[in-house]
This record gives sequence, C-alpha cells and structure tokens, in this order.
Amino acid sequence: MNTLLPLFKPRYWPLWLGIGILWSLTRLPYRWQLTVGRQLGRLTYYLARRRRHIAQINLQLCFPELNPQQLQNLLHRHFESLGMNLFEMLSAWWQKDSFFTWLWEIEGLEHLQTALAKGNGVILFGGHFSAFEIGARFLIQKTQIHTVYRPHENPVIDYFFKNSREKHVEKVIQRNDVKEILRSLKHNKILWYAIDQNYGHKYSVFAPFFGILAATNTATSRLARVSKAVVVPFFTQRLDHYRGQYKIIFLPPLKDFPSDDLLQDAARLNQLIEDQVRQMPEQYFWVHRRFKDRPPGETELYHNLKR
Repeated sequence: MNTLLPLFKPRYWPLWLGIGILWSLTRLPYRWQLTVGRQLGRLTYYLARRRRHIAQINLQLCFPELNPQQLQNLLHRHFESLGMNLFEMLSAWWQKDSFFTWLWEIEGLEHLQTALAKGNGVILFGGHFSAFEIGARFLIQKTQIHTVYRPHENPVIDYFFKNSREKHVEKVIQRNDVKEILRSLKHNKILWYAIDQNYGHKYSVFAPFFGILAATNTATSRLARVSKAVVVPFFTQRLDHYRGQYKIIFLPPLKDFPSDDLLQDAARLNQLIEDQVRQMPEQYFWVHRRFKDRPPGETELYHNLKR
C-alpha cells in the first residue's frame, strides 16, 4: 500500500494548494520573492496575534534598554524577517545550485576544515535565525552534512520538510535518535544541530540568555563528550538592504569543550547565540516561547495567550 495516500485526503487539499502557490512564487526573481515575503510578514503581524504577543514579551525581556517605539519598530522588522524566511527556506529546498552562486560572503570556512581534519566528527552549533536554512544550503555545496530535525505533528508538513531536506543533505536524523547521531559523528560527518528552543526540563539546565534563566538543552555537551566531536559555531546573517545576500560565519572551534559542568557549557553556548542576536536582533526566532519553563518558584512569563 502506498504510504503517501493518507497525505492526499481531502482535508489536506488546501495545504497542498498552498504549497503549489508557494512553489510558483519561488520562480520569481529572488529579490521579488523577498519583497513578497516582507509583505506577507507584515500581514502575519496583524493576523498572528498570539505569536505577536510572544515575540513582544521576548523582546521586552531581552532588550529592556529600548523604549516602546524602538521595541515596536523591532517587532515589525522581526515579522518582515519571518516572511522573508519563508522564501529563503523554500529557495534553499527548491532552487538549483547555480541559483546561489552570487549570494554569499564567507567568514572562517577554514575553521570547519580544521575541525574535520581531527577525524571525530563536527557538531555545527547554531541557533534559530531566519536565514539558517539558506545558510545550510550554502554548506551543502561545499560538503555533505547530516541534519537533525524535529518531526512536525501535521503529516503533510512533516513529509514536506523531511523530503525537501533529504534531496540535498546526506542524511536527516530525528532529534531523539541518539544512536544514529553518534554513528554519524563516529564516521567523521558534519552534524548540523540547533538546540536553542525550550524543550522542557528533561536533559536541560537553566542557563542565562540575555540575563534571563532559560531551559537550555545540554545535548551539545553530552554528544561532544561521548563522541569527541569538535563543536564549531555556525551562523548565517541576512545582510542589510534586503539585497538577497548573506554572510556565512564559521567561528573557531570551541576550546576546552565540553567541560565538567553542564550549566557552564550551556551558558557559554547561550552567550554565543546572544552575541549573534545582538548583531541582527530582528532575525532571531522570537515567536517561540524561549522562556516558557521557569525555575522552581518563578512565575509564568507569557500571560493571557490564546491557545
């Protein structure tokens, strides 16, 4: 029996129609796509009230030095960035390699090459920034990578995400498949891994992020300890003026990592992400409840959100 047939039930037809429309839009010149994305992001700002509230709370917590008008401007730019991210992600999945030859500024690629030479695998540590998918597409043109993903509850979206990535990367691994992750590192593969979201208390510690304690997954430390893999920070910045150009950043491999203190490691990784966020604050994924789980005795930070 064809396992894809359940994905084409009538209740999923509107979703497939939407995917078809988006595919058609990715045939436009790239700067036009980003323009459409910005407008879509502006519309989403008004329609996605719950996500707007989450992002607003996050920005207020992380940038207390900004006045209300500055925060509002940043919030608007963030939603524009999210809209552009949709087309960046789709282009990363659907466009040919020749489409991307003019997009990149590259910094520190030698750090990745040095880490690979050690032979124990490389964990590319990054965060959820708007352009992270298109940054990975750049990397795929240089070398094979394995990527970790979190399955989506909607089966059509899950198939779409996984299948689109599998067309380009060497292997897609579910987040909880630790044996397969370690097998990749054992074979000196590059593992792209972003863990800067709130996944609850399991395997997490409360480490500071913008001065606020945030439940932080310790998987990077634990995987690096078991595998002896080198951890290389990897970030992608969308450059100014919406030109459709990006800066790919590889920072030097982390020294003395992991340490004997998971909390210290988590704080160090959070600081790396925070440093990048401060350079491009509108491009971070603020619509996620990064501070959802609180240490004992602390109260909920996201109030009156509609489910």
